[in-house]
Amino acid sequence: MAAITASMVAELRAKTDAPMMECKKALTEADGDMAKAEEILRVKLGSKAGKAAARITAEGVIAVHRVGHQAAMIEVNCETDFVTKNDSFLAMANAAARLLVEQGCNDLEALGRVAYEQDGFGPTLEDVRKGLIGKIGENMSFRRFKKFDHAAGVTSYLHGTRIGVVVEFSGNESPARDVAMHIAAMKPVALTSQDVPAELIERERSVATAKAAESGKPADIAAKMIEGSVQKYLKEVSLFNQPFVKNDKQTVEQMLKAESTQVKSFTLYVVGEGIEKKADDFAAEVAAQVAAAKQSA
Repeated sequence: MAAITASMVAELRAKTDAPMMECKKALTEADGDMAKAEEILRVKLGSKAGKAAARITAEGVIAVHRVGHQAAMIEVNCETDFVTKNDSFLAMANAAARLLVEQGCNDLEALGRVAYEQDGFGPTLEDVRKGLIGKIGENMSFRRFKKFDHAAGVTSYLHGTRIGVVVEFSGNESPARDVAMHIAAMKPVALTSQDVPAELIERERSVATAKAAESGKPADIAAKMIEGSVQKYLKEVSLFNQPFVKNDKQTVEQMLKAESTQVKSFTLYVVGEGIEKKADDFAAEVAAQVAAAKQSA
């Protein structure tokens, strides 16, 4: 039997974009014959991984892993909602969150290099991702993550698999977790009004200015209208100023004070947020297929 070298595996992987272990298995089966091994992989996996890499992954799941005062939250994307219910895809997402905590990765590239095997794919998490692309037939990607390594306290909330929140706190976990649930529902952009990003404030001010101009009010009144709109917006999007969802007679800040708990920071992930989804025109697609069929008839 021919010896299978690392350079042979690398060459086959470059040609097919298949996972490393799959390349090694194919070369072993082909007794080192590169062309035959490539054919074996094309039969087994097709060219799914290579073709899928260009497709938009706007669906997906949020996974969270917590151990003591450490936590990690990651968004793992795919192309369709159907795959978000696939056991292998979910297992990979949950493993990625766990590995972020256990291995201390600081970027997605490092995460991909972590040793991990699943469904016969490996030896790294990136190899598993590519293997599942070939197996399931959809593009998948690790989009973003947030780690919490030195928090006094950390808690989390997942709304299904599409919305995830991690909260750093000191004090009691129960009210902090209630705040995590509140964040998932109300989606604040910052802890306080002072923390709201300047670009968001300017965007709101621009809208308010346009509305004031349309009102035809005198300049001094228009200025007050603009400032009033901005201040209203700041209260609506800052966590501590929002009415608490479980008791709207209190703000979140008041509730936390009553519970002797402080929220230091939060991270909110919503699946697909900011990703431009492809809008398929089904009717146009069918019409194009019919036209093509007529031309070939």
